[in-house]
Amino acid sequence: MKKIVIALDGYSSCGKSTTAKLVAAQLGYAYIDTGAMYRAVTLYFLRHHVSLTNQKEIKEALENIDIDFHYNPKTGRNEVFLNGLNVEDEIRKMYISNQVSEVSVVPEVRRAMVAQQQKMGRKRGVVMDGRDIGTAVFPDAEVKIFMTADVDTRARRRQEELLEKKQLVNLDEIRENLQKRDHIDSTRKESPLRRAEDAHLLDTSHMTIDEQVEFVMERVASNILSTQESLQQN
Repeated sequence: MKKIVIALDGYSSCGKSTTAKLVAAQLGYAYIDTGAMYRAVTLYFLRHHVSLTNQKEIKEALENIDIDFHYNPKTGRNEVFLNGLNVEDEIRKMYISNQVSEVSVVPEVRRAMVAQQQKMGRKRGVVMDGRDIGTAVFPDAEVKIFMTADVDTRARRRQEELLEKKQLVNLDEIRENLQKRDHIDSTRKESPLRRAEDAHLLDTSHMTIDEQVEFVMERVASNILSTQESLQQN
């Protein structure tokens, strides 16, 4: 059976990553968390005091950044490695969340990450989640989903995620962070966050993860079925 690319775009804390992981597991596809890549770049920039207005510093930094994903059988998840070091937990902290949109808006950063993402998905058989997968990274993705949810629901979900990692953050601070990131991501010049014309809209405000996965899998099944019918007719 022909392998496809499944693109899940949308706002933070809509359930993109969890849904994408479960869909990938059901299909036996690779899962690529593109947001984690930008978080890893943000961590590197902060640790090395890279100025976001200095193109020379940005270019040199990007040449020294190697991002990879490794499956951890103990946790059952793909974890992010930055230059050989596991940074999965560090990049999920609030101080990274507060800076990642400002780093990801830098054109040089986006071009570098998009090139890596396209290379990762060249053989198809991948589920990618992010902000611009269906519009910039893989505009030819066979299945595109654009996920959204009301900001209060998203803030509560994000707070619960942080609590699980022993991070106590005020709900108002999380809501502010989400709204700030929404604005930066939606208004940036380089591949802004927007719904692709052929993307299915998925509002997860009142949905369980299982329902979200079912929504995506139904679109995947529909695409595979229509492809098979087209091949039979030809």
